[in-house]
Amino acid sequence: MSSAETPVARAGTTAPDRTTPTGETPLALTRRARRTYRVLAAHYPDARCELDFADPFQLLVATILSAQTTDRRVNGVTPVLFDRYPDARTLAAADRAAVEAVIQPTGFFRAKTDSLLKMATALVERFDGQVPGRLKDLVALPGVGRKTANVVLGDAFGVPGITVDTHVGRLSRRLGWTDEQDPVAVEQEIGALFPRRDWTHLSHVLIFHGRRTCHARRPACGACPVASLCPSYGEGETDPQVAATLVRTEARA
Repeated sequence: MSSAETPVARAGTTAPDRTTPTGETPLALTRRARRTYRVLAAHYPDARCELDFADPFQLLVATILSAQTTDRRVNGVTPVLFDRYPDARTLAAADRAAVEAVIQPTGFFRAKTDSLLKMATALVERFDGQVPGRLKDLVALPGVGRKTANVVLGDAFGVPGITVDTHVGRLSRRLGWTDEQDPVAVEQEIGALFPRRDWTHLSHVLIFHGRRTCHARRPACGACPVASLCPSYGEGETDPQVAATLVRTEARA
């Protein structure tokens, strides 16, 4: 890495009167964050929601199922689930044991079944079976928090939203965009750094990077496209050849 590519200073090495997590000025932080996004977006041109869905209802169901499991595993069960229960009315009337049997591979299937049945019933009773397109209505549904609501709004309705899952939370702190732990606070601080129109795609790009390169336990720092922009460079493997072996392909993510 050349001197021109030296990573920004790590958090904690700057003066006590820091104005941002890394000691940068707010303007410098915003510029670095937006440059980071541009580089990552170019590196992951196919960044998108990796859950398979055909309509807002399917995406809502799939996102609820995605908790504590992989999108690939969710995509493995939803074809059967949606064939049997194509809408909120059929799901609300479904036999609990039958739903559990279908979604069991996703883990926590009893709790997820409970959430799905209650969510579907609420859709029928409150919204005539249709998924609402407003955040306040979505988060009022059983089993639906801000993360799930923002996924549905961004990818099914085209309403910009920041999805703070484990990847987005981890990366936003490693990149020095925030030092908050609370997902709502993280969402607010990230949102202040980017134009609203970028929020949904930004979430996809960060999730792609978190799944493929910036892993929780051993990030592939030496193969990271934004190493020179990251204050956490060095937390993971810095040797380029070793780091390259840690990068996951799309098929494994």
